[in-house]
Amino acid sequence: MVAYRFGKKEKIIGHVGSLLLSVIVFMAILVAFLYALSSISASTLERQQEALEDAINRSVISCYCVEGTYPPSLDYLVEHYGLTYDSDLFFVDYKAIGANILPDITIIRKDNKHN
Repeated sequence: MVAYRFGKKEKIIGHVGSLLLSVIVFMAILVAFLYALSSISASTLERQQEALEDAINRSVISCYCVEGTYPPSLDYLVEHYGLTYDSDLFFVDYKAIGANILPDITIIRKDNKHN
């Protein structure tokens, strides 16, 4: 039976190799975590946008039912029907066409990466 003894150099290389493997595994876990976090954030923004669309539509219809006309502006909905939204996240383009014609409403998510 032959016994092989590792020298100092081989032990150092073994420790560096295991340390390097640990760093690589840690980095892979970190990248996966950041990707998952980004995915959750995007999903949350989509839900917020859908909720805003629903809230605006409900407010517009409520105004029409109560007053007999569609609201003249988005500010009117904010002041009289309690509509709230985060204007830092969303741009709402509200175009009143006429008192008895459903307004054209477009909601655009702002890109905060450049701010």
